[in-house]
Amino acid sequence: MAHRRGVSVPAGGRHVLVGVTGGIAAYKVASLVSMLVKAGDDVTVAMTRAATEFVGVATFESLSGRRVYLDPWTPLDDPTSQHIAIANAIDVCLIAPCSMNSLAKFATGQADDAVSLLVASIDRNRVPVVLAPSMNAVMLAQPATERNMAILRSDGFTVIEPDTGWQACRTEGCGRLPEPEYLAEAIATAVLPN
Repeated sequence: MAHRRGVSVPAGGRHVLVGVTGGIAAYKVASLVSMLVKAGDDVTVAMTRAATEFVGVATFESLSGRRVYLDPWTPLDDPTSQHIAIANAIDVCLIAPCSMNSLAKFATGQADDAVSLLVASIDRNRVPVVLAPSMNAVMLAQPATERNMAILRSDGFTVIEPDTGWQACRTEGCGRLPEPEYLAEAIATAVLPN
């Protein structure tokens, strides 16, 4: 996909859940969270344990001004059903980067980490969920990945096509996470009335 230009950062006022899964592109999501907060959005960040290997929890807590939802068993505020409370409070959810592993979990209904538990708790008739897959080009082209993305689209998720370009594995290919400005635009588009 061609490099995207000319996107604008939309006005804030929304409660956005940003789920971060394991991938080197997690560093771009820090810029996105900062951008959303600066625009006036309330941002809650959830991370898988794998995501913390790429960007630290303190980074997202500093940028969002909120504790990161990292573990379903460690309460943030109210210790009762916090995944349900978070899911009920948001206007839109973005999972970025969305790893191959997380795509498989969402497609098969697994809920065994903080991010997948939150996604399973969201009423998608009310709250749009946007997935931004990002991975090595070979992983992206695997039949299982393509099958899982097709299932997720048919289940009502919005799946953003990855960009093509230089990857962390030092090759050119499709699988790059789009730039933060484009992700912000995808969030704004997802919450527009039909």
